[in-house]
Amino acid sequence: MTGTSLRLVAHGHTAALRRARFGGADEGLDEGGLRAALARAGSDRRGHSSADDTCLSSPAAAATQTASALGLRPTVETALANCDYGDWTGRAFEEIAHDHPQALHEWLSTPDAAPHGGESVAALRDRIGRWLDGQRTGGGRIIAVTHPLVIRVAIVHALDLPLATYRQLDVEPLAIVRLTSQGARWQLRLGAARAHTPA
Repeated sequence: MTGTSLRLVAHGHTAALRRARFGGADEGLDEGGLRAALARAGSDRRGHSSADDTCLSSPAAAATQTASALGLRPTVETALANCDYGDWTGRAFEEIAHDHPQALHEWLSTPDAAPHGGESVAALRDRIGRWLDGQRTGGGRIIAVTHPLVIRVAIVHALDLPLATYRQLDVEPLAIVRLTSQGARWQLRLGAARAHTPA
C-alpha cells in the first residue's frame, strides 16, 4: 500500500494572532507575516512542490496568502477552515474576558461549548477528523496550509488523544507538522522540515 504523507503548515502572522484576537476568514497576513513566509520560501532553494503533490488551503486569506508566498498553488478545502468564533470574531481575548468571563471560561474548559454561537472545539475536531480520516488511505503527498488551532486539534485526532490535550499544544505561525500513514493510523513524524516541500 502506498503511504500518505501529510504536511500541515500553519499560516503566517496576522494582526489577530499578534493581538490575541479571535480572527476571521477575511483577515490576511500582516506585513511581518508576509515577509516571514517569503523568507521561509527563499531560505530553501530546493523547496519546490512536485507535480504529484496535492496542495490544499483553508479558505481564509491568511492561509491562501501563505501558500502563495511559499510558492504553492493550492486548492481551497473548506474542511481546513478556522474555527467559527461566532459573535467573538474580531474581538480581543481580553475584551471577551472582561465582558463575558463565564462564557470564556466555559469555552476554554468545555470542548463541547460554543457560547459565542459559532463552532465548538469538539465540532472542529469532528470536521477536521473526518477530513483526516479521508486522507489516511488515499496515498500520495499532501501539503495543507491552515490555522494553528486547526493543526492542534488535528494532532489530537490523529494521535487519538483526549480532546482537552489540544490546550497543551502550541503551534506557531509557519510551523510544520508532518503526519504519515500506511492506512491504519496516523503517525507524527518529527525531524528537520521545510515549509513548502513534501519530502
